[in-house]
Amino acid sequence: MSYSRIWPEAPFAAVAGAPAVEWASSPGLVPYDEAVAEMEAAAEAIAAGRAPERVWLLEHPPIYTAGTSARPEDLLHARFPVHRTGRGGQFTYHGPGQRVAYVMLDLKRRRPDVRAYVGALERWLIAALQVFAIEGETRPDRVGVWVARPDKPPSASGEPAEDKIAAIGVRVRRWATFHGVALNVAPDLGHYSGIAPCGLREAHYGATSLADLGRRASLAEVDAALRQAFEANFGATAKAAAAA
Repeated sequence: MSYSRIWPEAPFAAVAGAPAVEWASSPGLVPYDEAVAEMEAAAEAIAAGRAPERVWLLEHPPIYTAGTSARPEDLLHARFPVHRTGRGGQFTYHGPGQRVAYVMLDLKRRRPDVRAYVGALERWLIAALQVFAIEGETRPDRVGVWVARPDKPPSASGEPAEDKIAAIGVRVRRWATFHGVALNVAPDLGHYSGIAPCGLREAHYGATSLADLGRRASLAEVDAALRQAFEANFGATAKAAAAA
């Protein structure tokens, strides 16, 4: 059964004549603090009309990040560095094998509606997962993209098991967005054990990845799927020089 959130389905394309979104990627592992500084500078320039919109793909070293709703008790074991951040949401994990996409858009050029923007990010991820024959779903009470797991035991009350495959956490300043999404390609899922991801402690909620679901995909293949799906939902992109 699908419990997909009801979001406005209007396209999130930019106004006619707007420049293409820069599509950038960085090799290796980018330190989190460096990425945040880069994003904040880019968002400020975008809000002021001095820079084109940008999507930045990268990986981080193993870390936990705490959003504005994070509760101290949800940090179960600080086995990795913990970064407090201004994005929405609670605790999440970043690390090798996870494709992070930081999305810096000007909502004034698109649609100044943060709720609809989050819905557009979810539709983007769901479309990219379809390339790998994975059915991603949303939930009315939980941001992110989930996968039903009928192969796993349900909860004691009979609720079906499901795993999160992609997280979303955004921040908006002067209608310019930053932070973004994190899609699990082939991370070490054991690294999630130090936190209650998104504040969820129930045993039938877990984390999964393309690899965990039996889909072997390189980061290059995932990036291509993300770009194709992004253009369908947000508009044209243009290759940019590697960031950082």
